[in-house]
Amino acid sequence: MSNPDNAYIQWLVDQSMLHAARQSARLYAGQSRLWQRPYAQARPRDASAIASVWFTAYPAAIITADGASVLQTLGDERLWSALSELGVQGIHNGPMKRSGGLRGREYTPTVDGNFDRIGFDIDPALGSEEQMLQLSRVAAAHNAVVIDDIVPAHTGKGADFRLAEMAYEDYPGLYHMVEIREEDWALLPEVPPERDAVNLLPPVVDRLKEKHYIVGQLQRVIFFEPGIKDTDWSATGEITGVDGKVRRWVYLHYFKEGQPSLNWLDPTFAAQQLIIGDALHAIDVGGARVLRLDANGFLGVERRAEGSAWSESHPLSVTGNQLIAGMIRKAGGFSFQELNLTLDDIAAMSHGGADLSYDFITRPAYQHALLTGDSEFLRLMLREMHTIGIDPASLIHALQNHDELTLELVHFWTLHAYDHYHFRGQTLPGGHLRELIREEMYERLTGEQAPYNLKFVTNGVACTSASLIAAALGIRDLDAIGPAEVEQIQRLHLLLVMFNAMQPGVFALSGWDLVGALPLAPEQVAHLMGDGDTRWINRGAYDLADLAPDAQTSAEGLPRARALYGSLVEQLQNPGSFACQLKRILSVRRAYDIAASRQILIPEVQAPGLLVMVHELPAGKGVQLTALNFGAAPISETICLPGVAPGPVVDIIHERVEGDLTENCELTLNLDPYEGLALRVVSAASPVI
Repeated sequence: MSNPDNAYIQWLVDQSMLHAARQSARLYAGQSRLWQRPYAQARPRDASAIASVWFTAYPAAIITADGASVLQTLGDERLWSALSELGVQGIHNGPMKRSGGLRGREYTPTVDGNFDRIGFDIDPALGSEEQMLQLSRVAAAHNAVVIDDIVPAHTGKGADFRLAEMAYEDYPGLYHMVEIREEDWALLPEVPPERDAVNLLPPVVDRLKEKHYIVGQLQRVIFFEPGIKDTDWSATGEITGVDGKVRRWVYLHYFKEGQPSLNWLDPTFAAQQLIIGDALHAIDVGGARVLRLDANGFLGVERRAEGSAWSESHPLSVTGNQLIAGMIRKAGGFSFQELNLTLDDIAAMSHGGADLSYDFITRPAYQHALLTGDSEFLRLMLREMHTIGIDPASLIHALQNHDELTLELVHFWTLHAYDHYHFRGQTLPGGHLRELIREEMYERLTGEQAPYNLKFVTNGVACTSASLIAAALGIRDLDAIGPAEVEQIQRLHLLLVMFNAMQPGVFALSGWDLVGALPLAPEQVAHLMGDGDTRWINRGAYDLADLAPDAQTSAEGLPRARALYGSLVEQLQNPGSFACQLKRILSVRRAYDIAASRQILIPEVQAPGLLVMVHELPAGKGVQLTALNFGAAPISETICLPGVAPGPVVDIIHERVEGDLTENCELTLNLDPYEGLALRVVSAASPVI
């Protein structure tokens, strides 16, 4: 094997993110700009004050006008006219930067929807830097902000990883990668000619741990798929380094093989340089005001004498997040995290870390309430959230996103597996409660009951909001959905909107929600599901503004999903549409500043399907209640609201008196099946709005 060509090495350096980050860092050194803002503490309410209603786009699913890029489509004035009318204040594009890998000088495609970043430049398949800036300008013209992404946990297999494999300077310090001595290569599997790495079986990982190479098996294997990903470790083939030495490496990847994990405690501190550089580039070049920290709970791993390595709830993740989030605040931005971890971890990582957190706390719980007609588990999660000290105003309450409906319920799987919880008249350990909830949801969401939804490895279920609701309604055949079924699905969809939008914090919804998308048939995306990633069925293409009504695929080749509600532009012309009713809910949310309210009570109720959330409105505007019926039977129930001043109770969406809160603090609620009410107690002390 000959030594790598010097010109090729220099080309890789010029393409690498670490090099770009180091070059740009010099522009900040010794300057006053980064000392003008507070940065030590998370500021969730300041972050949501910038934008409390987000549209979350997914680049691969965007149907574009003829000859237009994804970024041009997202910046189209017709789209923004509709989004602005709806009440959207921020657009989360999803990852837009160059992703995938390199083989020689040839770029290879992304393996995980652009979450395997290899450059700071915009992915040419999605648009250009100029188009990104135009999107920022168009959003600003409609009083909205752009929300971008950084991925602190890993990269793709781009120039940085290829330089690391060749042991170039301090690039190996970027990753959790370990050189295996030649005498131990026999432990490693052969790498087929068409591959550049192969996953390790658990016994091999255990043997490498015994020989003190690696920390061993982790606490869980994300994307576990037998024969494809049995562990979080893979081995490279033989690679000639810049020094002429031939090496084989073993590297960590929490996610897919093409997403090598960054090493957040290495003497080079190379990972920190790369990620901070990426964040500053997004703010200063891309014009982003908020950044998502994706997979930021997986920054620390540590060997243990017995059992699996320490990879959950590791303090290094907390420290790393404080560094990233602090720098983002220094630069004038805010951040949010998507942590599917225990509530304790979410709370800990919010102290000085990301300003907002994705609401994985209640998301599976409200979906369980809809599927079972019983809100008890949802009430349990809301109260657990308050017990641990998480303010709902610090959360992003969302409908569908690009991922699966996660059913890992990590809170009850790890830290609280042996704690006891009162549920359905009995006391259950957390681990048993978790299994009960998972079994009920899998039974109702997949298999014979709903064959159009698919399990996603061991994590959850690949489905859309509309297909979740179809399963809740007992619809087995999506082709049998007619106008009456669409009306039913829309009613339940608006109930989920009410739960998420009528509480403090950020409300987020996707293009799939806006059009009422159904899942794709598995055979339509079989070519993308070879590694077991069934989530592609819930990522069908959509066209919100009728920019290409005849197109059957997105710019990235995803088939158009069946849209039960039609385009956003079309719906806004129809007062009874999903979008028009959503628009009304969001206008009331904005008028009463519910995003800035304080959740003060989750009352006890008798009806299984009933959930009531009580909020103290800002600026002395009084008390607001969100009452929801997740069941198929009507509810008439009297609840008690201690400490709330009596007075008339007004339905603030339909602008009518709904009843009275008595001197005894009692209020009678009447709800039809799957109905939601947004109520305000108009006491003598409440100002008129």
